[in-house]
Amino acid sequence: MVRYLLSWFLLAVIAIANGALRQGTYGKIVSELAAHQISTLTGIIFTGSLVFWLNRIWPIESAEQAWLIGFIWLVFTVAFEFGFGHFVVGHPWSRLFADYDLSSGRVWSLFLLWILVMPYFFFKLA
Repeated sequence: MVRYLLSWFLLAVIAIANGALRQGTYGKIVSELAAHQISTLTGIIFTGSLVFWLNRIWPIESAEQAWLIGFIWLVFTVAFEFGFGHFVVGHPWSRLFADYDLSSGRVWSLFLLWILVMPYFFFKLA
């Protein structure tokens, strides 16, 4: 279990790299909304690849453990998003909350849902 909790830091590195990829490539040629949507999809793919691999070397032992891992990762991710986004980067709270507005095409909440269910998904897949 500790390995999976510490693995969240790898997920964070992947998320940061994914954001850098967006800013340095396709984010320059598509709209900001499209870049957000693309990076959400690539974030799901990249983090899924990592967790698939982690589950192969450190199998998740039960459905309960999988859900606990997902819940903890979700809490860590939201805390990081708001803490880093507001206190380090300086984004206003309104901008951070705007990423949760599905009605305007902001799909960040789908990534968070993926973070929650991903351990269970790969537990069941194994």
